Amino acid sequence: MKIHQTVINGRLYEDTNHFVGPVKATLPDVTYLTQTLKGIGIPGNMEFSIPGQIDAMTLTLDFQTFCQEQIALSEPRRHHLTLMTSQQYEDNSTGEVGYSAIKHVFIASPKTTKPGGVEPATPSAGSTEMAVRYWAIYIDGKRVQEIDQINNIFYINGKDYMADIRKALGM
Repeated sequence: MKIHQTVINGRLYEDTNHFVGPVKATLPDVTYLTQTLKGIGIPGNMEFSIPGQIDAMTLTLDFQTFCQEQIALSEPRRHHLTLMTSQQYEDNSTGEVGYSAIKHVFIASPKTTKPGGVEPATPSAGSTEMAVRYWAIYIDGKRVQEIDQINNIFYINGKDYMADIRKALGM
């Protein structure tokens, strides 16, 4: 069994080859839309999630200082971002330490740009929030998640939960 321990490091790229620089990334929350079911035979209310239907997703990038890369991410257009990380784990049975490559691929557009503050010998601590419309995750090269709201794809661990819905819609 793998005991996942820490993120060793990461790099953020725009358009797969332009290094954005040192950032702290807060990954989007995936919040399912729900409906409440109530009526005769159900004591009270019961909530259920709707497959593939999710709330808006936001990626937050925190910058140490205000920079050209933060300005570039505020351009009102679609941005292709790739966040690559190396994560350490320990194999519980052998005691060996290993590493996993985690890759996040985003298509996003800017929501807010906060330049931060200006004070001597202090980081400006600005941030950029991106509205995410596409997010795929690969672990050691294997796709484990793909959320594509425009194309009705909701793929988790080998299953596309929107496949039957796309078929019913003639897509």
